[in-house]
Amino acid sequence: MDTRLFDAPLAHRAANRAGSTHRLPLIAFACLALAACGGAKDKPGKGQNPTVEVGYVVMQPTTVAITSEFNGRAVAFQSSEVRPQIGGLVQRQLFQEGSQVRAGQPLYQIDPSLYRASVEQAEADLKNARAALNAADLLAQRNKSLVGAQMISRQDYDNAVAAADQARANVAQREAALSTARINLRFATVPAPIDGRIGRSLVTVGALVTPDQAAPLATIQRLDPIYVDVQQSAQQLLTLREQLSSGNVQASQADARIFLPNGKPYPQPGTLQFSEVLVDETTGTVTLRIRVPNADGTLLPGMFLRARLAQATQTSAYRLPQQALVRGPTGDAFVWVVGADNKAVQRPIGADRVDGSDWIVTTGLNPGDKVVTQGIGSLRRDAQVRAVPASTPQKLQPPGAASAQPTKQG
Repeated sequence: MDTRLFDAPLAHRAANRAGSTHRLPLIAFACLALAACGGAKDKPGKGQNPTVEVGYVVMQPTTVAITSEFNGRAVAFQSSEVRPQIGGLVQRQLFQEGSQVRAGQPLYQIDPSLYRASVEQAEADLKNARAALNAADLLAQRNKSLVGAQMISRQDYDNAVAAADQARANVAQREAALSTARINLRFATVPAPIDGRIGRSLVTVGALVTPDQAAPLATIQRLDPIYVDVQQSAQQLLTLREQLSSGNVQASQADARIFLPNGKPYPQPGTLQFSEVLVDETTGTVTLRIRVPNADGTLLPGMFLRARLAQATQTSAYRLPQQALVRGPTGDAFVWVVGADNKAVQRPIGADRVDGSDWIVTTGLNPGDKVVTQGIGSLRRDAQVRAVPASTPQKLQPPGAASAQPTKQG
């Protein structure tokens, strides 16, 4: 039997396997070449800087109020202690505690019996003195005619005139004593010295009061308007005066915004009345007094408050959004500015305070500067940028985002 008939199929399969083995390296090489070509097309060339899209705001100088915030307490506009000016037993209390009282309104009634008797005695003494004066005057007139006729001595006449003068002085003394007695009787009714709200009574009916007692009968406080006393450090005051003398800062009417203990703003602004001329030796502060309307009685004496006070205005300042300011490694402040050739430029600035949501910049910016506020994290020095206004809807992408896009298959 011819074995080639059986070996022919085997030889054919072997030849096929050998051909397949030679084709596999060729296919793999072709795939690698295609991948390399595609990768070279997707990657940017060495040294290429992609354009960064940023948002900017245009800087223009403006006038900004120099505001400071202080802690303080409310103080009554007027405060008066109700005190007795005579001694005696309190018979009646003529007011309701916590009510509004008027100046001159009766508050307490002290037993007037002794003072009424003093008035009656003073009146009687005055009548007696006037009668004595009348008799002395008649005697002096009669002696005047007698001395002319040389019926009495000149000395007797002079004595009669002196006695009349003494009687006249005695009448004046009795009149003064009567006035004093009537005043003391009037003091038996204790009046309110000022308009305001009266507190609790510190004495009760039946209590014995004296003019020199330590405790008052009650206290009246006028609460509309009301004062808010705040403390400003002497250093802050000196800094403000230096700014005013430089000419870049102008004094303004000091309006104040008051904030309640719960943090809510008080609806009506206050006005700075004056500042103390002395510095407190223990705290190194100066007291500023603010006058605030308080018609509804919301603010009460002793209440802890905060005051935001505008003492001056600063000209030629710039309001910079807070997100635009960048701090360097040493803490220096700078911003990114769109240059004339659409390249990012770093600009150092002077920003020492915040007003609301903006930094107040005094140095480093010029009118018309385009300051970058969006896309700052993607910027490098001299980076090419495509600047659009910050209010324009935009999609900002970090550098290299384009290389992450899927490549188009050919």
